[in-house]
Amino acid sequence: MNYTFEQFKNEIYAITDIDLNSYKERQMKRRIDSFLGSNGCPEYYKAVNLIRTDSEFRTEFIEYITINVSEFFRNPEQWEYLEKEIIPMLKDKPKVRIWSAACSTGDEPYTLAMIFLKYLPRTRLSILATDIDAKAISMAKEGVYSHKSIASVPKEYLQYFTKNEAGKYVISDEIKKCVTFKKHNLFKDEYPININLLVCRNVLIYFTEEKKNEIFKQYYKSLARGGVLFLGNTEQVVNYRDIGFDRKASFFYEKK
Repeated sequence: MNYTFEQFKNEIYAITDIDLNSYKERQMKRRIDSFLGSNGCPEYYKAVNLIRTDSEFRTEFIEYITINVSEFFRNPEQWEYLEKEIIPMLKDKPKVRIWSAACSTGDEPYTLAMIFLKYLPRTRLSILATDIDAKAISMAKEGVYSHKSIASVPKEYLQYFTKNEAGKYVISDEIKKCVTFKKHNLFKDEYPININLLVCRNVLIYFTEEKKNEIFKQYYKSLARGGVLFLGNTEQVVNYRDIGFDRKASFFYEKK
């Protein structure tokens, strides 16, 4: 006897705390079926048993469905806007509090650290980076990246990377010390508050419209007055006025 997809989603939530109902169903079901088929267990009930009993398989499954795709300075023109228009709004604060939500393997919070250190001493910079995937958080803390990950890093920032014997690039301790990593579930955990810059890019596109709207409202509450939400290049807050945001530019929203 096999589970229905609804039963499968309920079992996954019970085991992992990941609510698959928050994702666009057709898209997520296709990803899950592909993953299970390629791992030789297309039946949902068998997959649930494996996810429950095999920690390695469970970790691989979580990493796959949480879609950890990231790179340094992704969409460079957005980072240019951040540096030219947003940082001047924030840099005179006693401490700039940044939250990099759904940070994956750390590329974006480390990008933020490199840029902000041009304008602020580390003592006035606080970067919290969170993700639901514990393995991604572990990789972020290690700070070791492929050549592909750093391909878009401007020359001025390459000083923060050292090539190791395996041909990977290790980020410097100076940048690591700027970022605190923590596991966080956007669907159930408490959100940080008094944030000046909230970065969440290329993640919400996978969620249902209802869940996105809930998260945007939560992000608004997280931000301090005058704080800025920075989204990815395929994302927007359609009802930003209703929530209370002012649109600064494409992908940038200010809490008034």
